[in-house]
Amino acid sequence: MTATAPESSAALPPSPTVADIEAAAARLAGVAVRTPLLASPLLDARTGGRVFLKPETLQRTGSFKFRGAYNTCASIPPEKRAAGVVAFSSGNHAQGVAAAAQLLGMPATIVMPADSPKSKQLRTAGYGAEVVLYDRVREDREAIARKIATERGAFVVPPYDHPLVVAGQGTVGREIIIDLEQQGLLPDIVLVNASGGGLTAGTAIAVKAKAPNAQVYTSEPAGFDDYARSLASGKRERNAAMSGSICDALLMPTPGEFTFPLNLAMGVAGVVATDEEVARAVAFAFHELKLVVEPGGAVGLAALLAGKVEARDKVVVIVLSGGNVDADVFSRLIAS
Repeated sequence: MTATAPESSAALPPSPTVADIEAAAARLAGVAVRTPLLASPLLDARTGGRVFLKPETLQRTGSFKFRGAYNTCASIPPEKRAAGVVAFSSGNHAQGVAAAAQLLGMPATIVMPADSPKSKQLRTAGYGAEVVLYDRVREDREAIARKIATERGAFVVPPYDHPLVVAGQGTVGREIIIDLEQQGLLPDIVLVNASGGGLTAGTAIAVKAKAPNAQVYTSEPAGFDDYARSLASGKRERNAAMSGSICDALLMPTPGEFTFPLNLAMGVAGVVATDEEVARAVAFAFHELKLVVEPGGAVGLAALLAGKVEARDKVVVIVLSGGNVDADVFSRLIAS
């Protein structure tokens, strides 16, 4: 695999394998947080299943995105790192790339939407990255990022559409399987919050290698369920709007060109939760589970709590994908 981003469907790189995920795990060892798999007796009682939570809220930079970012940046040959990296993100991938670059001694430039949470912008800059803001409705973030990369000779680190990114995110699924197997269990259902689908694809590859009958679901906010609709139709669908949900981390226009065929081939399905259901899930996670989860990180939990997944007699894993939420937004959500 190379560290450069695929440019077109004709040049899409090979699908990542379990071996690629193992290689990513080796790179991440001692760098990424080995997040636990938490049992939830309360959710067991509410659903009639065995429910486990994978709190990537505890991951370095506050989300799973650090895994794929570091795996990709660390794969750039040391002699080529001086030119740095460029990424485009609403916040979590931004922080992941910025932190990875800082650890590896590389300059980083991050293209972020102007309406992304200020806390995410400040944290990204806090890792030493240059932040370039854009209008997510009127401007093309990828075009901006690629222009900067071309001018500087830097590497583009995509948020999801790259095998090294997918393999890094796949270490989430690898850890889920390891921890369940230690209890003599395998998952029946895995709920993964989805924007471009990199975490879903990587998790599904790792999970299905050991539990081929497990059903993996993308979890998305209502009105921005491009992945669910695409998986149902068999082709990449687009969202009508680019903003308007509290789940800012998940507002992509369409599934990834690289990730979508992977998820479709693995039989991934989609579930959707409304902003009201997500707000209740954020409050539930805080009050009942003692976890801080951002709205985009709580959609899978929201779907479960709303009864959109049948968990009775099933082993269910929910990936809580991020915890980067502005304090004022969080205070409103947990008070509702």
